[in-house]
Amino acid sequence: MDRTRRSLQARVGVIAALAVLAAGGLRTLPVQAQDGWPARPVRLVVPYPPGGPTDIVARLVGQRLAERLGQPFVVENRAGAGGNIGAEAAAKAAADGHTLLIGTTAHAINPSLFPNLGYDIRKDFAPVALLTSMPLVLVVPASSPVASVVDLVAAAKAKSGGLPYASSGNGQSTHLAAEMFATMAGAPMTHVPYKGSAPALTDLAGGQVALMFDTMLSAMPQVKAGRLKAIAVTSRERAPSAPELPTVAESPGLAGYEATAWNGLFAPAGTAPGILAALAKAVAEVLAEPETRQRFAADGAIVGGGTPAAFGGFVGNEIDKWRAVVQRANVKVD
Repeated sequence: MDRTRRSLQARVGVIAALAVLAAGGLRTLPVQAQDGWPARPVRLVVPYPPGGPTDIVARLVGQRLAERLGQPFVVENRAGAGGNIGAEAAAKAAADGHTLLIGTTAHAINPSLFPNLGYDIRKDFAPVALLTSMPLVLVVPASSPVASVVDLVAAAKAKSGGLPYASSGNGQSTHLAAEMFATMAGAPMTHVPYKGSAPALTDLAGGQVALMFDTMLSAMPQVKAGRLKAIAVTSRERAPSAPELPTVAESPGLAGYEATAWNGLFAPAGTAPGILAALAKAVAEVLAEPETRQRFAADGAIVGGGTPAAFGGFVGNEIDKWRAVVQRANVKVD
């Protein structure tokens, strides 16, 4: 009996000590799911070059996850083929929780554009969490005479062959947002795809292309630095971070126009439920941190969250939505 009583007292003491630590806010204590996971550094596959919006999100979230889970989260940039090269590599990785994919809107679009993808975003991956969503912003070079959507439409109609516009790659939201704009406005434009937002914005600032629809996360710093000029946002309502910018839908002939971009975390299908649960919990805690929310909000991003099941449903809806856009605009990859 005394031995039992001492054992119970010891357990109560341990629980009390843990409660004190939790109250002290020690968020960097390692948390492990099962089988010692994570047992080594975790790869975050970003299917775009460094410096773009997905890369920015991955590095911030990865840093915070490393603090919580006790292992480095190392960003691996695998750019090319509209995000497909990195996604295929992640799909074929071992399902042990040590390789993850930062997916984007493009991975909901690509099934409608590429007939022979080397992966299936619904079958080959387990959804973990929506990380961020954000409107796109229509930007032009700072030296451009275009000052409004009306100006842009007029310039596109006046130029033989249409204005050249940049995108972060074939099939990206930055590509389809422009195609939807051109179709609705009756303004011919020529697509110039890049391997990510960063090189596209560099050429845009230099005047090699006339315009781009890009995420606020990567474009607005260029606007604030005076290299680009923002014309409008693509959300249904004005963005809280830039309320002075009108929506594209406010312009004549473009009522109902709306396009947003998102980033989400995926694990290869077959990853152990315990690992997925611990990862989802850690991500939710990271996204709830005030500094994380403030960092993303400053550049126009809305912090995500929710359950893995909710994120999986969201991805399914996105696939259906963008399939309709591709078919209506008759979009083809270049």
